[in-house]
Amino acid sequence: MTNLSKLAEMLQDSEITILKSLAKKDFVDSHSDLSQSAFYRSAMYLENKKLADIIRSEKQVVAIDRNGKTALEVGLPELRLLEMLRKEDLTLDEAEKRLGNDELRFAMGYCRKAGWISIDNGGLKITSEGRKVKSTEESNLLKQIGNGELDLDKLGDSQHAYITLSKRKKMIATVSRVSINLRGNARGQEVLKVLPKGERLEKLTPAMLKSGKWKGKKFRRFDVEAPVPIADMGKKQLYLQFLDDVRLKMVELGFEEMDGPLVETQFWNFDALYQPQNHPARTWTDTYFLKNPKSGKLPENKLVEAVKSAHENGGKSGSIGWGYTWSKDIAKQLMPRAHTTSVSARTMAGNFKVPGKYFTIGRVFRPDVLDATHLIEFNQLEFMVTDENLNMANLMGVLKKFAEEFAGATKVRFLPDYYPFTEPSVQIDGWSPELGKWVELGGAGIFRPEITETLGISAPVLAGAFGIDRLFQKKIASKDIRELYSDDLSWLKRKEVIL
Repeated sequence: MTNLSKLAEMLQDSEITILKSLAKKDFVDSHSDLSQSAFYRSAMYLENKKLADIIRSEKQVVAIDRNGKTALEVGLPELRLLEMLRKEDLTLDEAEKRLGNDELRFAMGYCRKAGWISIDNGGLKITSEGRKVKSTEESNLLKQIGNGELDLDKLGDSQHAYITLSKRKKMIATVSRVSINLRGNARGQEVLKVLPKGERLEKLTPAMLKSGKWKGKKFRRFDVEAPVPIADMGKKQLYLQFLDDVRLKMVELGFEEMDGPLVETQFWNFDALYQPQNHPARTWTDTYFLKNPKSGKLPENKLVEAVKSAHENGGKSGSIGWGYTWSKDIAKQLMPRAHTTSVSARTMAGNFKVPGKYFTIGRVFRPDVLDATHLIEFNQLEFMVTDENLNMANLMGVLKKFAEEFAGATKVRFLPDYYPFTEPSVQIDGWSPELGKWVELGGAGIFRPEITETLGISAPVLAGAFGIDRLFQKKIASKDIRELYSDDLSWLKRKEVIL
């Protein structure tokens, strides 16, 4: 079967109808058997298939606008004023009551300039010339247009009226009208010669399926490789969907979800995690603070005293502590949390079970310079795993699995690191081919005994935090982490994520 024969089998009935009309005359701009929209649609199909050529033409037409419709019904302001003055002279106040201030001002200026009225001692009178006026160029043009349209290039003697009405707001509107003529070509005539013979069906209906009438019938061939419009269906913002998917996967892996406030005291964000109050990370360069209110409440005194003792002398952990005088006032200060480890601290001080697995996904806040890999407000995936016999090798195995599962990382590396609340500590990086460099994915370690023993936990607690924004950035091969929070609809529509 030739390509032309296949094309003939794909033609819709409306396209065949138009091609047969073009076989009888050079141009067609409509067809009695088709609506205008159906004709235009089929004409574009034929042009795309190179079976006919569309000749487009554009013209400017004049149509009545909103105020013009009112003028057609009740008359232009100048004619209404003349009609009133034919019956009696009017004061300015009386005329304003009948016409309104805006219309009266225009009507007075128009009629006075034309010599149709006079103004004496604050009163309006019609002149002898005014009594002769029954219509104007403008009113005649409005009637001429009526509810239809008038070609702009055919105005002729009405050009002056057109300009005047155009200056008056919402009287008339000039709009573009595009019309098409369809011209036949040799390829279109050739395809008519190879049209399939006999009856054929364009669509299969439920009734035909039920009755079986479709059996033995010929159907129109469909081009399944033809491009189709993209359907922009509603969907959840892709990064929010990713967070929900991660949350579900963590639960499926047996982790219990933790929760905590966005605004936190320094006690939970730093002190309960054995980070000294004079640590550089607790200054304005690395942490945000609240102006109002500045302070919050501390937990029960027993826990506060245990944390104080750990900082000053190591408490019951066997450590010598940091060796300074710990301050409740500093611990009370409020801040947007700098990490989700504050949620872990609250959990360990509460109903903490050994063995156990815990996680949280939450927003954190840190001063930073915005660039392709850094944000000042971002999300973290925090986790804890605890049992009597866990060690650092177990932790690195968990980290590697997370990087592969959630970031799609194929290459990871571990670097020794330092965190005030874990020892030993490690940083995990994933290689980004898009950026051409290693990207930090998270940090982890084993909570120090100054934390766990102070909170009443004797078993080792493995802990880690992933910058989940970076995990997602790596997964979708984005070069800019700021895209995750983008309101660019074209980017949001074309991106797909499957966890």
